[in-house]
Amino acid sequence: MTEETLDGRITHKFADLSDVRLHYVEGGEGQLVVLLHGFPEFWYAWKHQIIALIDAGYRVVAPDMRGYNLSSKPTGVYNYSMDKLCRDVKELVEFVGEDSCYLVGHDWGAAVAWATPMFHPEVVSKLAICNVPHPARFAKALRTFRQLRKSWYMFFFQIPFIPERYMNANDHVAVKKAISITKGKKFSEEDKQKYVEAASQPGAATGAINYYRAAFRSPASFKWQKIECPTMVVWGTGDPFLGEEMAEPSPKWVPDCTVHKLPGIGHWVQNEAPEEVNQHLLEFFG
Repeated sequence: MTEETLDGRITHKFADLSDVRLHYVEGGEGQLVVLLHGFPEFWYAWKHQIIALIDAGYRVVAPDMRGYNLSSKPTGVYNYSMDKLCRDVKELVEFVGEDSCYLVGHDWGAAVAWATPMFHPEVVSKLAICNVPHPARFAKALRTFRQLRKSWYMFFFQIPFIPERYMNANDHVAVKKAISITKGKKFSEEDKQKYVEAASQPGAATGAINYYRAAFRSPASFKWQKIECPTMVVWGTGDPFLGEEMAEPSPKWVPDCTVHKLPGIGHWVQNEAPEEVNQHLLEFFG
C-alpha cells in the first residue's frame, strides 16, 4: 500500500464535540467501524486496516484521540478521565450520523474501547481489542512484580514536567525507540517521521501523558460492567509491555469473547502483522 493509495481513499475532517474538537479520517460506506489508536500514535496507526476495511464494504472513521496530533489538547489531567474519553467515542459516532459502531482499539485506544460499552453499551455493536487486557485482568496483574517491572513507564509518567522533556528530547527519539521495539513487520522510516510530526504538535506530549496521569488520579466513577456485545481479542504473544497471560478476559466480565494469539508478534500488532489482524477483523465483523 502506498501513501497515495491511502490518501486517495480517505478524507480528513473535524468533529466539534461537547468539549473537544477531534480530527479524524473517514472513508468508505456501509457499517461504521471506529478505530482508536494508542500511545504514542495517532489515526495513522491503522493505515493497514483502513484500506482493507474500506475494500470490504465498511465505513471507517479513525480519529486522533483528544490530546493527540491535530485534535484538541485540553489542559488539566481531569480532562483525560475515562468517562470523558468514552464520551468522545459516543459523540463521534453521533456526529457522523450513526447510532452505534463496530469499535476497534489498540493500546490506550483499546483501554477506552473496553470501557465504552460499560459507559455506553448502546454505542458498541461489536468490540475488537488489540493487545490490551480487560481492566479487571490488568488491575490484578499490576499487583505482581513481573507486570510492575514491565509497566515502569506508567509510574514515571506521574512525575510533573520531566516526562514531557523526555518525550520531546532529541527530535522525539523516545517515540522512535518505542515503535522500534517490534518482533514482526517493522515501521518504515517514513512511518517514524509521521509519528514524530504528530508528537511535535504543541501540547501533544502532555496530552498523551495525561492519559496515564488521569488513570492514577481520576479513576472512572463506575464499577466494571459486564460487556454483552460480541468481543474479539487479537494478541501478539511477544508483547514486551504486557504479559500474554492477560490476553483472555474473565467470562464473568466478557461472556462472548474470542481470543486469537499471534505467536511471537509484539505490541504494535496491527502494524507488525497487518494481514493476520485484518483477516481476524473481517471474519469477526462478518
